[in-house]
Amino acid sequence: MNDLTFQMLLHCHYTGDENNIEQLHVEHLVANNWQKLSINNSSPGFDTFMYAILTCQHMFFRNNAAEYDLVMESSEGLITVITNEHRSIQTLNVEFKGKLKKGEATKDKVDSITARMALCPVSINLKDITNNHIKASFEAA
Repeated sequence: MNDLTFQMLLHCHYTGDENNIEQLHVEHLVANNWQKLSINNSSPGFDTFMYAILTCQHMFFRNNAAEYDLVMESSEGLITVITNEHRSIQTLNVEFKGKLKKGEATKDKVDSITARMALCPVSINLKDITNNHIKASFEAA
């Protein structure tokens, strides 16, 4: 059995107090090189699936941060998916780090945001993955 590892990296800049997306850039790891992700009619289905995981997590990260008055300048998100040779997901790691313009990211707020990220519709449908980790963190801009 050969496990396969897939990664996507999101960079986002925001505007306003609601963490509205101003600029979004996504890359995926291809043959140990980061390449800009382009989703179109000829995109591999698994790339599109991974992008769905990433964007759902990002939406819950930024929206819940705004709900707790954590106004971000930017964020970076990384998802790592490890599958078996049939692309059945064995491991899902999600990490988002936000750079704050305003607000205090207390442990309670961050714990709540992380818990809410686990409730995004994509995550709900991936709940049977045994090795599933979601992490959110914040730092001053």
